[in-house]
This record gives sequence, C-alpha cells and structure tokens, in this order.
Amino acid sequence: MKATWRRTTLAESEQTIVVEGNHYFPPDSIDRTHFTESEIHTTCGWKGEASYYDLVVNGEINKDAAWFYPDPKPAAANIKNYVAFWNGVEVG
Repeated sequence: MKATWRRTTLAESEQTIVVEGNHYFPPDSIDRTHFTESEIHTTCGWKGEASYYDLVVNGEINKDAAWFYPDPKPAAANIKNYVAFWNGVEVG
C-alpha cells in the first residue's frame, strides 16, 4: 500500500492494518520529512484519543490529514502509533 498527496509518497508498506476501512501504516513506513504535528485531537469511543499531523509537500499544507493513536485503548493496541490518512490523500 502507498499513501500519496500532490504526487509525493508519504508512506509505503505491505504491512498496513485495516480498521474501519482505513489503512494504518507502520510508523517506520512514513516519510517524516512531510509531517508536522498538529494540535488537533479527537476521541474515538473504542480506540481512544487520536493525534494528528499536517502534511507539507512543496510548501503546500494539508491540515490534519493524517492521524494516529499514541496511547490507544486495549481494543486498538495493534495500531499504536500507526498512521492513517484522509482529506485528499490517496491510499492504494
């Protein structure tokens, strides 16, 4: 699987975990040069609190377009720190 935005590869892995239709990429599979921490957090009833990244490619910013669970609830422990995408990021 590969996650791209603006023709730039953000993450690539054969070891993604699919949860609720989203591919979660292992932390070591993302290109951190395109990620900056966001101050946004959301809460999922069974996964816990999600943290977000803004994506930066060639000076363009895609706000809060990636998320991860740094301290998930036990039911979602397998996706700890794995990264998922939305908001125009193509995953396939």
